[in-house]
Amino acid sequence: MPPRILPRGPRALPSRSAVWIHVRPQRRFASSSANAPEVYDVVCVGGGPAGLSLLTGLKASPITSGLKVALIEGQDLHKSRLPQDATLESFSNRCSSLTPASVKNLQVQPYQEMQVWDGVTDARISFDWHTAKPLLTPRNPSQPTTIAYMIENVNTVTALLSRLEQLGGVDFYTSTKVNSIDLGTDTEKMDFSSWPILTLSNGKTLAARLLVGADGANSPVRTFADIESRGFDYSRHGVVASLKLEGQGWGGPDHKIAYQRFLPTGPIAMLPLPGNMSTLVWSTTPERAAKLKALSQADFVAMVNAGFRLSPTDLEYLHTLSSGQAEEVAWREKHTPVDEHAIPMRVAHVQDGTVASFPLRMRHADTYTGERVALVGDAAHTIHPLAGQGLNQGQGDAAALVRTISHAVQTGQDIGSTLALESYTSERYAENNAMLGVCDKLHRLYSVESGPLVGLRSLGLRAVDAMGPLKGFFMSRAAGGS
Repeated sequence: MPPRILPRGPRALPSRSAVWIHVRPQRRFASSSANAPEVYDVVCVGGGPAGLSLLTGLKASPITSGLKVALIEGQDLHKSRLPQDATLESFSNRCSSLTPASVKNLQVQPYQEMQVWDGVTDARISFDWHTAKPLLTPRNPSQPTTIAYMIENVNTVTALLSRLEQLGGVDFYTSTKVNSIDLGTDTEKMDFSSWPILTLSNGKTLAARLLVGADGANSPVRTFADIESRGFDYSRHGVVASLKLEGQGWGGPDHKIAYQRFLPTGPIAMLPLPGNMSTLVWSTTPERAAKLKALSQADFVAMVNAGFRLSPTDLEYLHTLSSGQAEEVAWREKHTPVDEHAIPMRVAHVQDGTVASFPLRMRHADTYTGERVALVGDAAHTIHPLAGQGLNQGQGDAAALVRTISHAVQTGQDIGSTLALESYTSERYAENNAMLGVCDKLHRLYSVESGPLVGLRSLGLRAVDAMGPLKGFFMSRAAGGS
């Protein structure tokens, strides 16, 4: 009998707010049968942006285009496509900010500036390439003006699927679930004892030289690989919605501006979409998220406008009301002077059916690879959305794993071996861990409502805003530069 792989014992976490995620079923070994599994070089579980980007990269490269690959996705990918009759008047509520390094063959809305400010002290920083330079130094005409791009997640999936169909060579198992993942056995024809064997809901059995988990935060692939994921919940929910503004924004159609205000309960962000549309991401407590979702359209619009204009004290009171926020906000705004050009243009309408919420968590796997297994995207890490880096991290993972596999093919290595996959974890783990840490610390820093820390953080924000080169460095790092 082959040896069983026993679970490791739990290890304590450094933070008292952290929780240990421990799902450690023993690996099972697939029994031999008359029906041998279909053999693939790469099997990717999960048809989201990270998984699709990985497969697109493999098939687009002449080095790896000959690999036999398969995609397994539980949902119907055809339903995930952007409708052919889609207009610029209607957007889904799941949109993402893409850095220039992540944009490849995608229909996107660029934006050239981001205004970020402290909801308690009003200290502000402007992220734009014009001010991210030494004082009195003329701007380099070749310097890009765009700092990031907004895109619907469904648009990303549609573009990647279309590209994969053009490239060909991928076996799609859609509307198909993975029933089990086991280790194979040593057969007369081939030794599968270290290979993941996937049994699908359609009855098929696949053997993977390399199994890629792009299957989300609760990744079954990660569980099969016996890789721990640790982290904590923020006790916050992200409220999302698609918004229609009164106009196209203060910057006009050719200069889009993103806005983010840090409130004690979490940041509220409005990010530009084409025309006069925007997407909302409001991080707040679960109780307040539930209240926002239950409001009438008029009251919800009023609360979003208030989120960028009224004080945290006013907002705290408004959240205690069961209804009537529109009238209350209108009265309070008359007694709250604000510079309208320094904040988002007013929301006029919220698109029906787009108000939703999701819990915010931070998770990080101990490693991204195991024997014949690699993790990408949310299967490897989940991050607070305040910096808009979640999708970008997944895109970076996919690109790095394509490079790793390409190098293994070029050098004649087994692409599923631990040695061949080692460079992938080395390249991505530290970078992702640093971004996770920055976002977590920013969330905790701006959750403080009073005390000396409030003054210090505002002083630091103003100092960075005044130091063009330092601000440029931060922008370059966030944009995917080195």
